[in-house]
Amino acid sequence: MRSIAMLFIKRMRFFHILFQSFFLLFFQDLIAKKTVDPLELFRNWDINRNGVLSRDELPNYAIKNFNKVDIDNDHLISIDEHLSYLGKDFSKNKNFKFIYDLPYADSNNPRQTLDLIIPTKVDPQNPPFLVIWVHGGGWRSGNKSNGLSTDRLPALVKTGRYAGASIGYRLSGESTWPAQIHDCKAAIRWLRGNAKTFGFNASKIAVWGASAGGHLVSMLGTTNENKKFEGTLGLYLNQSSRVNAVINFFGPSALLQMNNHPTVIDHNAPNSPESELMGFPIQKFKDKTRNASPLHHVAKDHVSFIHFHGTDDPLVPFHQSKIFHQAIQKKGAKSTLITLEKGKHSMPSSTTHEFVIPYLDFTFYGLGSSLKDHKINDK
Repeated sequence: MRSIAMLFIKRMRFFHILFQSFFLLFFQDLIAKKTVDPLELFRNWDINRNGVLSRDELPNYAIKNFNKVDIDNDHLISIDEHLSYLGKDFSKNKNFKFIYDLPYADSNNPRQTLDLIIPTKVDPQNPPFLVIWVHGGGWRSGNKSNGLSTDRLPALVKTGRYAGASIGYRLSGESTWPAQIHDCKAAIRWLRGNAKTFGFNASKIAVWGASAGGHLVSMLGTTNENKKFEGTLGLYLNQSSRVNAVINFFGPSALLQMNNHPTVIDHNAPNSPESELMGFPIQKFKDKTRNASPLHHVAKDHVSFIHFHGTDDPLVPFHQSKIFHQAIQKKGAKSTLITLEKGKHSMPSSTTHEFVIPYLDFTFYGLGSSLKDHKINDK
């Protein structure tokens, strides 16, 4: 009986392996036939939205290929590694071209680089305006490839009205605040200084970020012309780091108030993302923490803001976008809040076409109408 049982187990293992192999081959065939978008697949697997895949995030049938895909052996799978394994060269898209890893801070730090996405057909008399993506990851993880998801910069650039830039910045494990905002402003100055070279119009720049990236773009929008946040990085100090519109996806706005509403994180803890960003427990030096909060810098002459936030966000309380939105409106500046009812720490991919592009079209081109506060349901 024992030998029969062992034989049965071996056969079951054989069929299990055979099924996994067949499923993977079938799945890759679907990719090849374009019935599955490889970038959308990456985004679906990227559960924590940090722009890379860990082994734990992969479905069971894909885990066995992890080491094959992880070319640089850093125990994470980047978008480039993902696409390379699936045989997709995203840079050959006919609608736009990619230029990768451009250093913006006159340094050799790979974190201080950016990627450009430029429409293939550009009218020299009417070059596209620039939209900059700033990635999330709790200021301690993530990378600029996060902006390459199909519902982010590529969706905007496909319209022909926008060019895109996805920027990296130093994470909190390398440098604490204000290194991150210094990097972002240096990147913007570099982009303005090289606008003619790459064929986009930098007279108007929108910044778009999610989570920690939402915090950084909100800081960019509330500290225009504020020399205290400029830094001295790069070769384009004569250029402005001013931005003209902010798209804030569920970013923290008031770090000292993060614990005032329930989340799965103790934001006041010494090892919280916020405390690691600041380099100390955020309640220890409140003035410094407050100075790193967009809410503290709200003024009447702000650029246009649009916020997106889920009411049930378990990481960044919905309250953060609500009070920020209200504070901007109270000063008489333009702010719109899109509320995702029962939404978590993400936004539906349809948000880009339904709200982001119309917002940019109206703000930069006067097309359509101004967006109003709106509530949508999490599907």
